[in-house]
This record gives sequence, structure tokens and C-alpha cells, in this order.
Amino acid sequence: MAGLPADDVLVARLRSGDEDAFALLLDGWSGGMLRLARSFVSTEASAAEVVQETWLAVIEGIDGYEGRSSLKTWVYRILTNTAKRRGIREHKVVPMSSVDDSGPTVDPSRFRPAGDPFAGHWWQFPPSWPTPEQGLMSSEVRAYLAEALAGLPERQRLVVVLRDVEGRPYDEVCELLGITAANQRVLLHRARAFLRGKLEEYYLEEGS
Repeated sequence: MAGLPADDVLVARLRSGDEDAFALLLDGWSGGMLRLARSFVSTEASAAEVVQETWLAVIEGIDGYEGRSSLKTWVYRILTNTAKRRGIREHKVVPMSSVDDSGPTVDPSRFRPAGDPFAGHWWQFPPSWPTPEQGLMSSEVRAYLAEALAGLPERQRLVVVLRDVEGRPYDEVCELLGITAANQRVLLHRARAFLRGKLEEYYLEEGS
């Protein structure tokens, strides 16, 4: 969030009980925290409770913050751990290692086979998408994307939310989710490809 003081200033203010400093973080970060928490739990209400629990843990634990990561990373780590525990209780979170991310990103039947003069090329090019000026992110499309996002496997959903929605850096996402950089690249690529495919379906239906 633009305009926030430096981490050392914020931490000092939080440790002194400065309510204005806490309100700055609450206003600036709670929306993103809610979106991430929702990836772990079953309902909006449950996600809101996770965020609330996280802020309570931040207030209680701020004296133990050592500055080894950014303040936001530290807060998000608390959020992730809190949301995981609740997700497990709700039987929504499954072990990361149990999810199969193997297999092709795009259906191979959409490409010309070996032996074809244009092997590896599309049989038919995907349709062009409207530009932002034409309403790419209309409320209807945003709702459609939100539904598609909910349909992603857990690991892919978490990575794409952290990277593309929250804009978190690679190293921070690896740390938060306990995955390698290579795992993250694969998960993000698959998630983006899935969402592009869903948008393609949407615009094909709209254009038919």
C-alpha cells in the first residue's frame, strides 16, 4: 500500500500500541488477506474469522517480530498458517504432496500431431479476447473468473492468488507455501493456462 511508513517505523509504532498504525495496516492489507484466506476455507465468514485471528496474533506477537522478512511477509505467514489449520478442520485443505500436477497444461489434441507438415501448431487458433477498453474485466467476467479460480486445485489456486492477485514476489510465495521455485513456476503456469482456457470458453460462448 502506497504511503505506509517503513517497516521499522511501523513495528515501533505497533509495539507502542499506536492504534493509527494498526488501522493503516488493517485498511491496507485486510482485503488481500481475506482473498488469500478464502482459498483455504469453506466460506466467506470463515475467511473473515481467519483474518481476525491473524490480526489478534499480530498484536500479541509483534514483540517477537525479528525482521528476518518484511512485516507483510510475516503477517501473511501467520495468516497462511492460521488458514491452513482451519482448512484442515473444515476438510478443505489437502496435503500439498497429494495433489497431482503432472500431465500437459493444454490438451494435446488441440495441436497438430507429429508427421503433420505443421506439427506442434494449433489446429485452430484460440479466439482473440476483447481489450480492457472493450470490457475484459466487466463485473460478469470478474464473477466468471472468480468461479474458475475456485475450480483450480488448491496449490495452483494459492500460487495464482498470491502472485497475480496479491502481487507477492516469488521468494515470498515459496516461503509462505513451503515449495521450491521450480514447483511454483509449474503451478503458476498451469493455473494461468487453466484460467486462460476458461476465458477462452467464455468468449467463444459470447461470440456464438
